[in-house]
Amino acid sequence: MTTPDRATSTSAAPRASAPASSPVPSPAASGSTAETIRGAAPGARARLGAVGLVIGSALSLQFGSAVAVLLFPRAGALGVVALRLVFSAVLLLALFRPRLRGYSRSDWLAAAGLGVALGAMNSLFYQAIERIPLGAAVTLELLGPLLLSVFASRRLVSLVWALLAGGGVYLLEAGDFGRLDAAGVGFALAAGGMWIAYILFNARTGARFPKVDGLAIAMGIGALVSAPLGVASAGTALLDPVTLGLGAAVAVLSSGVPYTLEMFALRRLPAGTFAVLMSLMPVAATAAGFLVLDQSMGPLQLVAIALVVAASMGAVRTSRG
Repeated sequence: MTTPDRATSTSAAPRASAPASSPVPSPAASGSTAETIRGAAPGARARLGAVGLVIGSALSLQFGSAVAVLLFPRAGALGVVALRLVFSAVLLLALFRPRLRGYSRSDWLAAAGLGVALGAMNSLFYQAIERIPLGAAVTLELLGPLLLSVFASRRLVSLVWALLAGGGVYLLEAGDFGRLDAAGVGFALAAGGMWIAYILFNARTGARFPKVDGLAIAMGIGALVSAPLGVASAGTALLDPVTLGLGAAVAVLSSGVPYTLEMFALRRLPAGTFAVLMSLMPVAATAAGFLVLDQSMGPLQLVAIALVVAASMGAVRTSRG
């Protein structure tokens, strides 16, 4: 996936819950037009830098997924998911050291729901990219949060975004991707459904736990859920030093680096802008698939992905407008 593993709201790009204040000073505070212009330049540069951080996060996440595909022959999809979530959990728990006492049963249920959603979403997504190209999998997965955003908006214009997304999926099926493995398509769509669960549980967890404590705890639960499946699938192959090293690299690329970059980006960007930028995930996935996995796409498939991205961006702007 898009894992997508950050606090979110019900937007098409579920990684944007914490609004960031704008660093641009207001004219009233600057005292003069000249001072306002001088003060706006650093703010504009800060926003531009934050955009670069979000793009870097998306690329890191999707290149991490591409590296995961290279690891499949060694450990299988479920084995790689287990490695990624276990290493990610260790990383988050060690860095943030969440407090484990003082929470209610409802708090723990929210964190457990998020952990199960994380484990299921990543397991389904990795099953998908084992069977179909990375760009197609991310595009299909994005339909889950996109539909949630469309339904949450309750506006007539939302039908336009739904039609755009439907057109994109039709083009995927009409072109060379019409030969996509049916099981891979099903896994990608199911991952999109779990992405919706991830969004809803993430919102509840974020409201009940301070900072990123809830996410760290949920990642630990997700690791506990996925580890038995990974061991049953890959067995002792998970203990191979090369496999362990690549698994750690996948965790860093898919979790450690994106978390860090997005944390800094959200301090400088409004949540709505952040969500729109995260809608570019299929583009990053297509680039990673081409450069790392030699998965090429024709013009029709690129148009299809562009339609889904446009629908996602439009849904985000509508839901926040």
